Amino acid sequence: MSVFEFMMLVCFGASWPFSIAKSLKSRSTKGKSIVFLCLIELGYVFGIVHKVLNSFNWVTWVYLLLFFVVGCDILLYFRNRRFDSADGAGKAPAA
Repeated sequence: MSVFEFMMLVCFGASWPFSIAKSLKSRSTKGKSIVFLCLIELGYVFGIVHKVLNSFNWVTWVYLLLFFVVGCDILLYFRNRRFDSADGAGKAPAA
């Protein structure tokens, strides 16, 4: 386990709670890119596979946690896209 790998994950991972909070509050996809989110998710998948195959340790759990956090942001993207569509059609979003 490299302390630098852990610090990289901490730095990347610290931004996701803010992104999720913004998605929850804004109820909009403005400023979000599903391609970007999916690429980040794919990167975490590759990190998890590497850790499982080559050097499984506690950092693997950090990768898994961040995978699920980004997954939540992806789900919020699709929820917010429905809100954007409803707003564009002149309908109020369903609660």
